[in-house]
Amino acid sequence: MMRRMSRSEFERLVDKALRKLPRDFKEKIKNVAVVVEDWADDETLAEMGIEPPDTLYGLYRGIDLTRRDSGYGNVLPDTVTIYQGPIEEDCEDEEEMAELVRETVIHEIGHYFGLDDDTMHRIEDSDDA
Repeated sequence: MMRRMSRSEFERLVDKALRKLPRDFKEKIKNVAVVVEDWADDETLAEMGIEPPDTLYGLYRGIDLTRRDSGYGNVLPDTVTIYQGPIEEDCEDEEEMAELVRETVIHEIGHYFGLDDDTMHRIEDSDDA
């Protein structure tokens, strides 16, 4: 079992994953806050239909780009939350953790662009072929 990372160490992994996003994506991301929390709370898990032992690595909340129209404006930022606890718990070492953070960041940013889980899984699976 690896030692628990400090919040700032973990946030550096998240920042690195964001910096490594393709430039085309980074240039289109507007009004999105990326935050780190320890664990998803019970209300969030219930809302997402997730029951133990399953949990969340990340969560996107907001109005994705496909649903924004001319009336969109003067709104709080969309939020991508990355959950440190479950990611740490499921990883053997820092390298594995960095990869899972990267995958989670990409997945949640995908929701911002309007991709659903099925589409993202197909994309992820095609990378492995």
